[in-house]
Amino acid sequence: MKFTVVLAFAALFAVAMAAPAAPEATVLRSESDVGPEGYNYALETSDGTSKQEQGQLKNIGTENEAIAVKGTFSYVGDDGQIYTVNYIADENGFQPSGAHLPVA
Repeated sequence: MKFTVVLAFAALFAVAMAAPAAPEATVLRSESDVGPEGYNYALETSDGTSKQEQGQLKNIGTENEAIAVKGTFSYVGDDGQIYTVNYIADENGFQPSGAHLPVA
């Protein structure tokens, strides 16, 4: 019985190791601009992923100083569709939106 379990595990391990690995993505575009009161960056890769984000310091020099971030990212899902998420992250938390995301 133990031999059968070990043999089955070894067969599953061999199949998993033989599966083709996903090709590595290469960077097609990478831009960034970082300053003392904000930043911008953009990134695109060969696998269809793209990201853009901007952050700005708010209420500078006060007790309520915080950063407000606005951005978007897209990727190709396992089903071949492109998914895009837009978001804001600020004093109200992370707020994503996208056609594929559920709405409360």
